[in-house]
Amino acid sequence: MKIIYDEACTGYARPGHPERPSRITRTRDRLRAQTELPITWVAPGTGDLEADILRAHTPAVVARLEQTGDFDEETPWFENIGARARVSVSAALDALQAARAGETVFSLLRPPGHHALREKSMGFCYLNNIAIAALAATATGSNRVAVFDFDVHHGNGTEDILLNQPGIEFFSVHQYPDYPGTGAENVGRNCFNYPVPLHAPHDIYRATLRRALDDLRIFRPELIAVSAGFDAYSRDPVGGATLKVEDFHWLGQSLHALNVPMFSLLEGGYSHDLPKLVFAYLKGVAGLPWVEDGAAAG
Repeated sequence: MKIIYDEACTGYARPGHPERPSRITRTRDRLRAQTELPITWVAPGTGDLEADILRAHTPAVVARLEQTGDFDEETPWFENIGARARVSVSAALDALQAARAGETVFSLLRPPGHHALREKSMGFCYLNNIAIAALAATATGSNRVAVFDFDVHHGNGTEDILLNQPGIEFFSVHQYPDYPGTGAENVGRNCFNYPVPLHAPHDIYRATLRRALDDLRIFRPELIAVSAGFDAYSRDPVGGATLKVEDFHWLGQSLHALNVPMFSLLEGGYSHDLPKLVFAYLKGVAGLPWVEDGAAAG
């Protein structure tokens, strides 16, 4: 397992904001302390990203990153946020290359990206890491790319950027109605939405995930890019749906079973249990069993 990480991503915060450095540091510490999953830690690259970014975003979005003032009430401006957002983009592109090389890879970085629109940063997100990587994949030879988003919130930015893009299909499982108010139905030729009602029972949520995974399998992708959001967890203070720890392990197992090159990028997830959820998912992705309190939970 390769994990892409950069300590600098923990160097900014706004008091009281749920997208905070401890999401990363506590998960990092949990993964470093465990002994079941062999991990190689790598830093993201430092190459020129502008051409990749501009496939997904307008020049105005890139310029806005350098201008002071919050983007919206959920998305603060920070000094050097443009550089910090580019590190997440670089990690996504590195993850793409690692997956193509047959490696299992996860990007443990912030800021996340799946709400960033082609023409606007929003929803804790500045640049859309997953969409940038998916477009880079098709620009460099991949013909069938699936983007799978299991964050509790609809990946509206990813949909906006990837809509009707040839060679890409987008699958998003999310609560609806919920932030950002999109994702009620399929859009265009390639964006497939699986809305789960608010407060839906656990079996409904998991059945919806299974249906999305079945449709993804039918697409027969040659590469899978995962927006891994962990805020559909029952104890998450922002999402708070009904998924359990073992559901994230099952998601990882299900994706692993497709036997397709894959990479995952961290999106949401704000509970105290985020380190446990990420670890469960990564064990599933690696094909390892999940054991909690002495009993198999996967």
